[in-house]
Amino acid sequence: MNQSESEAERTPAEWITLSIALFILAIIVSLVGYIWINEKDQPPIISVNKKQTIRRVNGQFYVPFEVVNSGGETAESVQIIATLKVSSQVEETGEQQIDFLSGGEREEGAFVFNHNPQSGELNIRIASYKLP
Repeated sequence: MNQSESEAERTPAEWITLSIALFILAIIVSLVGYIWINEKDQPPIISVNKKQTIRRVNGQFYVPFEVVNSGGETAESVQIIATLKVSSQVEETGEQQIDFLSGGEREEGAFVFNHNPQSGELNIRIASYKLP
């Protein structure tokens, strides 16, 4: 047996190690490909939803809401404005700001009013945001 034949033969441990290394490499390449294909390269898409439950505590009305960024990019300084109209007249307004909202993230909060929001028209909307 010459030296080149002994170098060409691989032991079972070497084959197992090679198989495991190739398997790990295949997983890494697959994950990178999956992230690249499914990456949302969209600007922030921000929506706000009123929750149904309005609480009354000490004569004040708490109106919960949820803000969702269904886009791919992050939004900063998201400004939410609530306006309560009673008899076609603006009675109260409220404003909140969420500092940071990643793609796919949800945040909750509440507006507090002195008038009952169910006796008028309540409008909650996103006013602005900025990109980081």
